[in-house]
Amino acid sequence: MIRLRTVVARKLEDAPVGTLVEAIPPRDPRLFEEQPFDRSNAERIGYSNYSYWGSALRAFLRRPVAVALLCVLAALIAFTFIQPLLPGQYPATLIINHPLTKRQLSSVPPTLSTALAKAPAGTPLIARPYNDPEWAAVTNLVGVIQRRVKFTVVEYAGGWLRVSSGGAEGWVANDFTNKLKLPGDPSDVPYDAQSNFPVNMFLSPNDYTNAGNELFARRADLEMDASGESAVTIRETQLRILPYQNGFWFGTNLIGQDLWALVWSGTRTSLFIGFMVALVEAGIGILMGIVWGYVRRLDRILTEIYNVLDNIPTTIVLILVSYIMRPSVRTLIFAMCLTTWVGMARFIRNQIVIIRDRDYNLASRCLGAPLPRVIVRNLLPYLVSVIMLRMALAIPGAIGSEVFITYIGLGLPVSVPSLGNLINEGRKLLSTSQSYQLVFPTIVLSIITISFYMIGNAFADSADPKNHR
Repeated sequence: MIRLRTVVARKLEDAPVGTLVEAIPPRDPRLFEEQPFDRSNAERIGYSNYSYWGSALRAFLRRPVAVALLCVLAALIAFTFIQPLLPGQYPATLIINHPLTKRQLSSVPPTLSTALAKAPAGTPLIARPYNDPEWAAVTNLVGVIQRRVKFTVVEYAGGWLRVSSGGAEGWVANDFTNKLKLPGDPSDVPYDAQSNFPVNMFLSPNDYTNAGNELFARRADLEMDASGESAVTIRETQLRILPYQNGFWFGTNLIGQDLWALVWSGTRTSLFIGFMVALVEAGIGILMGIVWGYVRRLDRILTEIYNVLDNIPTTIVLILVSYIMRPSVRTLIFAMCLTTWVGMARFIRNQIVIIRDRDYNLASRCLGAPLPRVIVRNLLPYLVSVIMLRMALAIPGAIGSEVFITYIGLGLPVSVPSLGNLINEGRKLLSTSQSYQLVFPTIVLSIITISFYMIGNAFADSADPKNHR
């Protein structure tokens, strides 16, 4: 082709002004090469190798923060279903009681192990038989000195006092909670003292109990006496809340339920509500919005319906439906779906009005294409990015509504774990030592909300053909 252009240029330069020059010289076999017909090559020049979804995916992968959050969100959602299948997991609604005393193990702080303390070698303990031959129930609690009962302080050791009361000797904690009445020089022993509250008396200056419950130790670490009622540790021994390893990673709540299992069970419930509301909102909202914007004769009546529904506050609808109907997951989904689709429909309608009279839609109508085909082929691809963004924001929005409706006391019953229930119960303990019961579900909710928001925005930008390369 370059040689052909050179020949034409030379002829034009050499010809006198006004001379008609043949632009294309006679066929020269040196300038052309015959090519056989190839059907596959002929088809290749008939279309572009551009792929919309492939280009959108490549644009999304260029956003490292969104990709990282997508991985985190996918791992979190997957783990909510894997967690109950892992070994050593407590059922979410199980109230965990002490095997011997049957007291609830309430407000146990977060721990990766059931080991509460370590007793050094030579520590005296009181033993109680247990039905497992590998374990023994132990404590160093001698008894309880009742309030305002005088006892004799035999030895002063700062935070602990060795005392004698009722013919028994032991150690009591010298802390603020006991409010012990001591003389001006408490180190000048012996002397009489008393407490405004009941005081626990221990065999050693340590509290090897859990809210008054016995702990558990392996028999191999103990030297039992002949009666089997007392023991001495023969090595450093772990004393456990329960006679096995399964700890409470997020602690326990006020009634002794494992907060780790409750958080993941509640996450499953809240995500189910969020996804169902988002699907219903997208399905009804997209369909109504496309019909509303594309079919002109329905525009007026649908606009009036929208004006009526949009003037009803969503919060009022949620409260009324939750108050009238029986609290359940279905009730929450139904209440949220009553009005959430209206915003989606209005947004889709405005987008359809912009593109309904473009050339390709006019051509489809002139060719007699049915309405469903025009919607699927012409309109929906244009709206993919905005639909994905709205759905991504609808999921955390639905979870937030569930948290709110539970906060005002009209949400799911306490027996159904959900992030709303857990946050509502945890907020009551915010200023106490059990504030972890609010921290963990709030962290999970924050991860879900931020991830969906960032991923939705990133995907919406990536799905826009203007950002494709």
